[in-house]
Amino acid sequence: MAGGRRQAPPREDVLAAAMAMIAERGLEQLTMAALGREVGMSSGHLVYYFRSKDELLLRTLEWSEGRLGAERSSLLARPATARERLDAYVDLYVPDGHRDPHWTLWLEVWNRSQNADADARDRQAAIEGAWHRDLVALLAEGVSRGEFRRVDPDRYAARLRALLDGLSIHVAIGLRGTDRPQVLGHVREFLTETLVADT
Repeated sequence: MAGGRRQAPPREDVLAAAMAMIAERGLEQLTMAALGREVGMSSGHLVYYFRSKDELLLRTLEWSEGRLGAERSSLLARPATARERLDAYVDLYVPDGHRDPHWTLWLEVWNRSQNADADARDRQAAIEGAWHRDLVALLAEGVSRGEFRRVDPDRYAARLRALLDGLSIHVAIGLRGTDRPQVLGHVREFLTETLVADT
């Protein structure tokens, strides 16, 4: 209604705006006041919706992970070999480069999780669990088809994700001598040496 009260944007729009701000300006510029200006809401209104910056960051991460989860499901459902789909999984996992916004957000949420409550920790575990379950299923399929060596899919997935996390952090923080192409090369070499079945 003309002249009426402006409605708050949908929550998804607020989360998308938060992610865009992280990508464009960096996490340090994402304040409740700055985000409020971006979406036409007061910082008090944002606090009402999200309670704290910690909650805003976790909700933004969950929103971003939902989008990545859909992309991951699509990649893993493709008619391709298990190795080709595993490479696609790795490509999606590893940051695009220094200051990748999704990884920047993940690192901040991880850092803040030291003081997080049980609910926040459970929600983070749910995000991690989705990546893990998809990887375990893909590894089990590759083993059953004879594409991969007879590894324990759950144990191998835990170790591979630890490797991916460590190397991804190097990429995300811009550690010298560790860029995305180098990391992808390291991971593919590791997979060939430890997982691909001998022919």
